[in-house]
This record gives sequence, structure tokens and C-alpha cells, in this order.
Amino acid sequence: MNVPLLDLKAQYLAIKADVDAAVAEVLESQHFILGPVVERCEQAIARYCACAHGVGVSSGTDALLACLMAEHIGPGDEVITTPYTFFATAGAIARVGATPVFVDIDPSTYNLNTAGIRARVTQRTRAIIPVHLYGQMADMEGVMAIAEKHGLIVIEDAAQAIGAEHAGRRAGSIGHYGCVSFFPSKNLGAAGDAGMVVTNDPERADRLKCLRAHGARPKYHHTLLGGNFRLDAIQAAVVSAKLPYLDTWTAARQRNAKQYDRLFREAGLASEGPQQSRRIGLPTVMTDRHIFNQYVIRVSRRDEVQTALKARGIGTEVYYPVPMHLQECLAYLGGRAGAFPESERAARETLAIPIHPELSESQARYVVDALHELVIAETEADEESTQPATSIAGGPAPAAAESTV
Repeated sequence: MNVPLLDLKAQYLAIKADVDAAVAEVLESQHFILGPVVERCEQAIARYCACAHGVGVSSGTDALLACLMAEHIGPGDEVITTPYTFFATAGAIARVGATPVFVDIDPSTYNLNTAGIRARVTQRTRAIIPVHLYGQMADMEGVMAIAEKHGLIVIEDAAQAIGAEHAGRRAGSIGHYGCVSFFPSKNLGAAGDAGMVVTNDPERADRLKCLRAHGARPKYHHTLLGGNFRLDAIQAAVVSAKLPYLDTWTAARQRNAKQYDRLFREAGLASEGPQQSRRIGLPTVMTDRHIFNQYVIRVSRRDEVQTALKARGIGTEVYYPVPMHLQECLAYLGGRAGAFPESERAARETLAIPIHPELSESQARYVVDALHELVIAETEADEESTQPATSIAGGPAPAAAESTV
């Protein structure tokens, strides 16, 4: 059986008429940069995220970058964030000349462990960027309490978490800014790179709109040093056409997650939280609305398991094999192995398996059965290699072959 990690073609075919009509409208108008289509998309996404304002930008990465620029964060400033994230989070901080300051993750949720933030705040700290990883919100109550005490800016990296909720509040609506990505693989994806910043502050929204167009207002009169961060109308049209389906897709992802939980438990493989002991570590849901951008498990010998699953036609992905403090281009920060043990452990053990809305029950069972087969084979091989066996003749038995899983 073939089980892709993501099936964008199946999603497109189901809503093809809506998407094609939205794109055709833009082509007919020949208005490709900003304009009414983008404005309608901004308003719709802002409402969905429970925010007053939306500012369409060219990517989730540029959303982060524009927010840092809007707050004049740069050389000499520090920004606290997680080392276990997509590169854009730390990369945007470094690009404006500021210093990324890392705090380790909670091993159950993979999100920033807010208990470690206080010790990292200095006189140079200007902002905190919590990441809502894999579709689950970070501890925003803890983040905001620290930020308010020290007068810090909070930029929510909600690239993987549009629609996620905790305590009745949506991702992106709690901090000063919320950054959303519409990369095609996201729960709400465009037909290329696209993103948005949501905020409840009208002055910040206005500043971002100026920054995304080279800081010009009016045209050719540059009050700020900005960049070309504009959202294309075609991408906005695709996002707007897909938005009415998002809650249905999220519900399907949530059903698939519960189905995996049940199947893993029925197979005797489930291990809650980060501890495994030759079983599968399942996701821990701590927030009210986890949207499951990914369903991430923990497994020993992860890379071998991934290779074995690929041979069985099962798509997987490793998010993220190298934490930020160990990235070559950030070596100047002095990061060393062992500095953030939970992030490094997650980088070694985690594996994302298919969770997309189109996933069938038979496909989910096939994934779990394959993992069951691999884990049982590994367990038996380990037991054989550790038991003091003897041969029939009474002499030492030959050594058990090393497991390839």
C-alpha cells in the first residue's frame, strides 16, 4: 500500500472548481500585487484568528522578519526562542542582527518550556518568539506573564497552528503579533509561498503594511527601511477559496489522530509522553484545540525505522534533525551538544507519520501494522542479543544478528 505523508492533489481535486474560479478572477482582473483580493483575504484570516487586523506578506518567514523590523529589533538586542523549530524562527532573528537566545522545550509538547525563560532574560532582551509546534499552542499564559513583567514584545510563530486554541483564545491573538504561514503543506496552504501577520494593534498593522512595500508611503517616498514582503493576489485567492473548508479538514485531522491513538493502544505500542521503552511515544495533547499539522511519534532507532517505512510505501518526515544551536551558520553563538538535551533528544527520536484529512482507516492501520512489525522485530532481536543463551551441545550459542530496524 502507498501512504503519502501528504496528498495535496486529492485535496485540490475535491475543491477544484472553487480554487480555479478564484484564480481565474485574478487572471481576469490582471491585478496581481495587493489590491481587493488580498484585502478580502486579510479580513477573513484576521476574523478566523480572532484578531482585528491581518497583513498579507510573502511567506511565514517574512512575517517573522517584518515583525522584528517593525519593533526596530536589531544589533545588540536579544530575542528568546526555542532551539527546536524550523530554521526561519531563529534565522529571522539573526537576519536583523539580533541574537537568538535559546530555551529548551517541554519534552511532552515540544513547545518552549516557559519555566526556563526567566533565567534567560537580560537587559538586552527585547522579545520572545514562542512557536506553536505541530499544531499545538505553547504556554502563552506563562509567556505573557514574563513579557509583561519585563516589557517584552511577543511574536507568536503560529506557522503550524492556524485555528489552534487554548483557554478560548486562538493562536496568534494573544501576543503583540501572530505569524501565519500558507506554505502548501500547511493545514491552510497556498499554491506557493505566502503568509500573514495578525494583530489587534492598528498602529502595528499600519506599520507592517508600510514595511512590506519597501517602507514607502506614498509610492517612491520611503519613511521606513522595509522590504518586498507583499502577498500576491493569486496566493490570496487560493487561500480564500480554501478557508471555508479549513475547519472540516481540521476535524478530519483530529479524527485521524484519535484513530492512531486507538490503533497504537490496541497494538500494545502506545507510550504516553517522551518515555518509550521499545514502544511508540504518542503526541501529548495539552491545549483545547490541537489542529495536528503533524502527528509526531517518538521511536528508538528512528532513522532505521524511517528507512524501513519508506520501503513499505509509507511517507514520513523528520522535523527537525538538527536543533538551532547546532546549526553550522549559527555556530558563532557558541552552541554545543548537550546544552539543550530535550531538543536534541527530540531531534534524534521524532518522526512525523501521515495525518492529512484524506487519510483512510485502512491506510492508518497499514502504518500502525508496519510500525508494530518493526518494533516487535527490534524487541526480539534485542532480547536475543542480551540473553545468555547456550547451544544444544552445551557450549556458547552464536551471537544473535544485529537488528536492522
